[in-house]
Amino acid sequence: MDDSDAASALERARDHDADDELAEFSERFDVPDEYYMDGNSLGPISTDAADSLENAVGEWRELGIRGWTDSDPEWFHYGERIGAKLAPLVGAHDDEVVVADSTTVNIHKLIGSFLDARDDDQPPGILANDLDFPTDHYAMAAQLRQRGFDPDEHLHRVESADGRTITADAVVDAIENEDVGIVFMPSVLYRSGQLLDVEHITEAAHEHGAFAGFDLAHSVGVVPHDCHDVGVDFAVWCSYKYLNAGPGAIAGLYVHERHHDVEPALAGWWGNDKETMFDMALDFDPAPHAGRHQVGTVPVLSAAPLDGALDVVHDAGIDAIREKSVALTEFLVDFADDHLAEHDVDVGTPRDPDRRGGHVALEHDEAYRISEALRNHGVVTDFRQPNVVRVAPAPLYTSFEDVHDVVEIFADVIETGEYESYDRQTGGVT
Repeated sequence: MDDSDAASALERARDHDADDELAEFSERFDVPDEYYMDGNSLGPISTDAADSLENAVGEWRELGIRGWTDSDPEWFHYGERIGAKLAPLVGAHDDEVVVADSTTVNIHKLIGSFLDARDDDQPPGILANDLDFPTDHYAMAAQLRQRGFDPDEHLHRVESADGRTITADAVVDAIENEDVGIVFMPSVLYRSGQLLDVEHITEAAHEHGAFAGFDLAHSVGVVPHDCHDVGVDFAVWCSYKYLNAGPGAIAGLYVHERHHDVEPALAGWWGNDKETMFDMALDFDPAPHAGRHQVGTVPVLSAAPLDGALDVVHDAGIDAIREKSVALTEFLVDFADDHLAEHDVDVGTPRDPDRRGGHVALEHDEAYRISEALRNHGVVTDFRQPNVVRVAPAPLYTSFEDVHDVVEIFADVIETGEYESYDRQTGGVT
């Protein structure tokens, strides 16, 4: 790329920024680095999230146990109330969503519950794919084993033809396996950023007589969903990525209203009907909605930042967030094609925006050392095996000029050989 092309790219970036209706939202975040492109792993803190946490801490200090009923908002219905606040982001009714536990725990709970909810003639097999985030497979395999089913026989994986993506046709073909009773897929593949067709997969699963569940961890807060109307049976997600609720923040789950009679596989006091909880009966009286899938007492200090973080998302609007996300990743892909291809960098994310989530996978044989070198320039990305630098230009606090600068720095790190001064990966957090 010559200097005029680079200048043109910078001008385009600045033109986009001048028209950006979400630009002012960056003022509500404390971004820890000059170019923070890792919000697909952990979003930064907003003043709103910090304020809601400080409010909860203050009420704990002032009210003590009375906070369960006298705080504002009161803690007793925290899981249900924040669940209703999340519901529009996943296209659900208020009583179909609740916040509880962690993503992996929620996978255990819902996979187990829907395995137990099968009809007598419905097979036990679960269909996943070989590009899933590993924790999903750990949980599914464990739930099969606990019911006497061998995961080697009953946990089926859709294979990727290119090591990056999963085609809709491959999923549909695999659903035809006579053993499949549950289809459980991510909405976005964590490595490549491919956005799967949730509606198409759900329809195919239902035509086969199987339940359709999804892990929305890499899409909630950056991609709108329509779970209820599409007919998704259940879903889970975390809240510390694009929702920016903080490290280890409380997770969420969705269960379609037609399944509100499904018995929780892992029952606990907090999933009891709130009207009868303090009867202290020894027989479980499950809540008449998704709240029945809560287990232990809601962790208020883990949930409080999500309350404030959701205010930012709602103020911006999920459709506007998605529109800017698509534009940011489009600019990133185009500029990477123009500026990084000559340095043997490939874009491993689908070019079709309808099949792309919120991050872009840049592939290079030295991806690990490049990602380490980028941090020396204030660029925070992350590395995923075997050769991916994930770049996530989160719409609420990232500008188009930020994306331009990151690609420029990326190219310079390779062209100068700066990455060669860093050790090769030996393990640990990336």
